[in-house]
Amino acid sequence: MAKSPKIPTTGGDALKTSPFAALGNLGAALAEGPAETPAAAVPSEVPSSPAWSGKIVVRREKKGRGGKTATIVEGLVAPEPALDALLRELQKALACGGHREGDHLVLAGAQGERVVAWLRERGARQVVLGS
Repeated sequence: MAKSPKIPTTGGDALKTSPFAALGNLGAALAEGPAETPAAAVPSEVPSSPAWSGKIVVRREKKGRGGKTATIVEGLVAPEPALDALLRELQKALACGGHREGDHLVLAGAQGERVVAWLRERGARQVVLGS
């Protein structure tokens, strides 16, 4: 097998042109920013927690999950962005994985008692721990 020739790394010419020269004064224009932000581009506020008015059921499930135990949280009344935010908070607080299936939150592992305690700390009144 023949060796490929090595490219010399010393004694070469310096770059003759700057790759940033074509940008010119674009940095000054970006520093000023847009004149006005349209109202449609501003995100509306998403409530940080769902309404705790109904009964929340926390149950453990294995069926259809490849033998893995999952904790299901049902009965949360909130729009999808608020449920996603709540799921992220739960995952951080309990140090577990999870995802959302429609209106239900699915957390990895048997987290039942921990989820009930966390929800009650946040102001949920009717939390039921199922099997």
